[in-house]
Amino acid sequence: MTFQEFWTVDLWPLIWIVIKILCVVIPLMGAVAYISLYQRKIMAVMQLRKGPNVIGPWGLAQPLADGLKLIVKEWVIPAVADKPVFLIAPMLSFVLMLTAWAVIPFGAGLTVSNINLGVLFIFAISGLDVYGIVLAGWASNSRYAFLGGLRTTAQMISYEVSMGMIMASLLIFTGSLNLSMIVVTQQHIWFIIPFFPLAIMFFICILAETSRHPFDLPEAESELVAGYNVEYSGVLFALFQMGEYGNTILMSAVFATLFLGGWLPIFDIAPLNWIPGPLWLIAKTAVVVFVIYWLQATLPRFRYDQLMRLGWKVFLPLSLAIFIILAFIAHYNLNLVPHIMIG
Repeated sequence: MTFQEFWTVDLWPLIWIVIKILCVVIPLMGAVAYISLYQRKIMAVMQLRKGPNVIGPWGLAQPLADGLKLIVKEWVIPAVADKPVFLIAPMLSFVLMLTAWAVIPFGAGLTVSNINLGVLFIFAISGLDVYGIVLAGWASNSRYAFLGGLRTTAQMISYEVSMGMIMASLLIFTGSLNLSMIVVTQQHIWFIIPFFPLAIMFFICILAETSRHPFDLPEAESELVAGYNVEYSGVLFALFQMGEYGNTILMSAVFATLFLGGWLPIFDIAPLNWIPGPLWLIAKTAVVVFVIYWLQATLPRFRYDQLMRLGWKVFLPLSLAIFIILAFIAHYNLNLVPHIMIG
């Protein structure tokens, strides 16, 4: 392609995609930074503490100080580690977290990529995140890190099976894998009301999928030091932390999209309709994140055998049974299936 031919190509579609990506990534990076402060403030109130309040007014500069500390901190790479894989693993975990946001609908038509397989895309990306974790544990060439990576991988895979069955149960009544269509289907009633047991199970699966309390077994200090990332420091450790906090926000947004109506207001009345859809999604996501950290300040940690028993012996049979029941209802009573006419 010559220089003249290059300038004749219509670059606006590419520029528009880049603009949409930046509009998602830049606020997301701010949210990932300040979710740590959000977490510590919530737990401080519940445990009758002040929390961070020294760096900046009301401690608002604390996440910036934490990020700066990790950036200037020396990288320590074990001499016996597989260095290329050791460096790639945290980058993979962070990039996959960012990639999954491409299909999250922030409003009617407000999404980076409004693909018809949005639910499947989220499920596939969450499954690929296992590679970053298991590679980090293996590349460290440490028994503690490797054991932590295997435990985390087994934990994520175990609960992804139940998450898949729950998503499939919802798809029976939406007839679409498109996340925007799932939100539109909830115009009259949010799915958390008719599918409340599925919502509770999906929320618990989120806790296990993101290694949140009471399922934060990779960070069981008395057993595995810090799990798969025990050998990481500096920016590499920060990438894992950003991926972990970002996945917490991501799965909370997915829960809000599937069960809380996404960008839809609580009631379809004039004052609430004036609030932009993205603000509704952000508010609902913040509520789900609040509940996650509420549980962290309240519940004791599970044992690993209890975690696996809950996933394989309780959630998997229960989600499969609910899926079969809902499929039977949808097949023999079509009036229960909402139909959306698209002009």
